[in-house]
Amino acid sequence: MSELFAAIDLGASSGRVIAGLISESSIELVEIHRFANEPMQKSNSLYWDIDALKTEISKGLAKLGEFASAGEHEITSIGVDTWAVDYGLLDDSGQLIDGVRHYRDERNALGVALVEQLISPEKLYEANGLQFLQFNTIYQLAAEQTQAPTNIVRAVKMVMVPDLFNHWLTGKAVTERTNASTTGLLDLHTHEWNWELIDLLGLNRRIFSKLVSPGEVIGDLLPDFKSHPGFAHTVVTATPSHDTAAAIAGTPLESNSTAYLSSGTWSLLGLELDEPNNTAAARNENFTNELGAENKIRFLKNLSGLWLLQQSMIEFTRNDPGIELTSLLRDAAIVKSNARIQVTDDEFATLGDMPAKIQTACARRGLTVPGTPAEVVRCILDSLADAYAEATAALEAVSGVKIKSLQIVGGGSQNDLLSQLTADRTGRPVSAGPVEATALGNLLTQASASGAIAKGLAHQRRLIRQNFSPKKFQPAL
Repeated sequence: MSELFAAIDLGASSGRVIAGLISESSIELVEIHRFANEPMQKSNSLYWDIDALKTEISKGLAKLGEFASAGEHEITSIGVDTWAVDYGLLDDSGQLIDGVRHYRDERNALGVALVEQLISPEKLYEANGLQFLQFNTIYQLAAEQTQAPTNIVRAVKMVMVPDLFNHWLTGKAVTERTNASTTGLLDLHTHEWNWELIDLLGLNRRIFSKLVSPGEVIGDLLPDFKSHPGFAHTVVTATPSHDTAAAIAGTPLESNSTAYLSSGTWSLLGLELDEPNNTAAARNENFTNELGAENKIRFLKNLSGLWLLQQSMIEFTRNDPGIELTSLLRDAAIVKSNARIQVTDDEFATLGDMPAKIQTACARRGLTVPGTPAEVVRCILDSLADAYAEATAALEAVSGVKIKSLQIVGGGSQNDLLSQLTADRTGRPVSAGPVEATALGNLLTQASASGAIAKGLAHQRRLIRQNFSPKKFQPAL
């Protein structure tokens, strides 16, 4: 008998409410509601539109209640996963102070400078094991403390974005560990708040809420959301709430020698380890140690991903509303060009005319300048595949693990051309899928916690393999 679970899965460009009917032998996913997630400008700063997201999630939950009623199901649990690093500050009435800044906001450079006055990058990496990214929460908080100190003073709790929605659903303010591990303020070894580092930054300890792990019940769903009988006994369960942690929990890794590539707005390429690796070599190669399900270490490199393609498509459709990605990918497959960019360059991390940025970068490097949309797409995919090959070689060298294959999950796993180019450039076989790895990691964590399926990450992955068949790509000889 299947039980009904729900995943609220918020990505950097879109969100979904997904229902999962799960038993010990089967997984059925149903997309209940999909919506856009777009940043907004306010006072020359970039924010997430949290109110719009709450409105869309409410619509999704109403549709979920109808779906449950139609199938005579009760909704056992709801879990939330989102992007990492961004946070909200709550006042003493539980209301959000100011808003939630977008990680692409320009204030982050100030935060980096402020933190580096207090602790060297080497010492910081020893403490938190995080890849240097100027939007890590530690830098955002440092900038906020300088630019808007009254926000910090008023704050009673800081919650990461998924926990902000958990608070809205339950009234409980907690911080889930996989997302906490992206803040830079979690101890690399104990997985508890690093009070020494927090004190060094001059942050008030009171704002750091209780840490919970994936599978812990956060609380009952508040009465305001129980619009249908199916919600009568629904709880909200902590999932791997960083969407990459959820995606890796939903990746059917074949062995310890299989590297994962979570491919969406960002590309996250790495290995699942039992212990962190914060050696000098790992820091020099800019690898991160983040937490995953069952306290596994997601040892990975954060690379640019389909953001480049997404932003380019905005420009293409502005000029030609009838243009379609499917036809562009077909045309891109036969493009012959040496056009390449460094996908990790800062110029590609901000909003703007992406094709123009790519053309300028190619011209600056003395390479063929892609002119047509298909040529721009091919340049993006070739450049991503090159970055994956370089990161795979570095991952193997730093970890000491001989990488035999790659598993691509997420939206990018549907891009056959990118999968084939990745196999060709890395020289390793690639398995692509499942597309819904993030939702699967979220839902199966809930199912395991509730007793609907046997406990354990290994069991969850076996269940995924039984229900989803990946597409295979062999490197060209």
